Amino acid sequence: MRLTPLAAMLLGLISITAHAQNPSPMDIRACTAIETDAQRLACYDRATGREQLPGAQKKIEPTTAQASSSNTVFDRGKPRNAQGSSTEDSQAPIKAMSLLDSRWELAPETKLGTFNLRGYKPITVMPVFATSNQNSQPYSPNPLNRVGTPQELDNIEAKFQLSLKTKVWQGLFGDAGDLWVAYTQSSRWQVYNKDTSRPFRETNYEPEAILTFNTHYDIAGWDGRLLGIGLNHESNGRSNPLSRSWNRVMGYIGFERDDWTVMFHPWWRVPEGGKDDNNPDISNYMGRGDVQIVHEWQGQEFGLMLRHSLRGGSQSHGAAQFTWAFPIAGNLRGYMELFKGYGESMIDYNHNATYLGIGVTLLDWY
Repeated sequence: MRLTPLAAMLLGLISITAHAQNPSPMDIRACTAIETDAQRLACYDRATGREQLPGAQKKIEPTTAQASSSNTVFDRGKPRNAQGSSTEDSQAPIKAMSLLDSRWELAPETKLGTFNLRGYKPITVMPVFATSNQNSQPYSPNPLNRVGTPQELDNIEAKFQLSLKTKVWQGLFGDAGDLWVAYTQSSRWQVYNKDTSRPFRETNYEPEAILTFNTHYDIAGWDGRLLGIGLNHESNGRSNPLSRSWNRVMGYIGFERDDWTVMFHPWWRVPEGGKDDNNPDISNYMGRGDVQIVHEWQGQEFGLMLRHSLRGGSQSHGAAQFTWAFPIAGNLRGYMELFKGYGESMIDYNHNATYLGIGVTLLDWY
């Protein structure tokens, strides 16, 4: 896999520390969205001023630590106080944050500073990821990226995805913007294919750098909460003929209304050209933008992704993905994913198929 200049720049942003600002949080509500227990507890201490108390250096009582560690992003609609108990039971209840606010720290009172580890896209493990139309002979218009002999692949495999983000610079352009870096990795594993030694069929690597801004405007009753621009690199890390990659400049436009969240992602592919382009027609299959719709209802989360090439005729292609996450026990949630169309993965960018996955998730959208 070639490390393109854009990919190198994205990976380099992760090490940015010189200008990072880390002010104390102004509102305890924002602490509920931090993924790691230690960072979340430290956020509570700063937000309540506990770290300034004489007894702040004392060992935390087990009951307090346990309550804080259970207060994760999954307790939606129930903000927690510094002791980890629901504010529904406190004397001064705090209004629940919106989904975009809790994940992107948009409002001034929800800022938590830099280098707090957060989830980004769904974190999932699906022991069953099945299709009736496995892509056994990947193809690209580039002659160097055509597989001559069909591969022996099972139609049922496993899929898992890890996706994290962190803020590396808070308060760009005064206090108007925040810079985030994110990394997503998804793998499709032929774990049941013992005849071919259970290989990983496809793994996609996706680093991003995203500059976000807090917005407030109304369109037909929808609150425009987020505006951003980012650099995105995605590839499968393989050599020819299986190598696939692209670089994009992406937009992020977020709206909210009650228990609904809508994110628009228009993008422009950075041209590569010539024999170095592993997939010259990828935009006509994996599209030039998508929209993601998320609805929360009684502890469940429903997601719908739609994308299209925004072209007609023979260049008109797209995809749709429906997801459903539901509580099982504690933070563990059941997860179902149904995908139809082109580009479920990079190697399948021009392959049309239906996929059904069943498993668990530790984090849902945003």
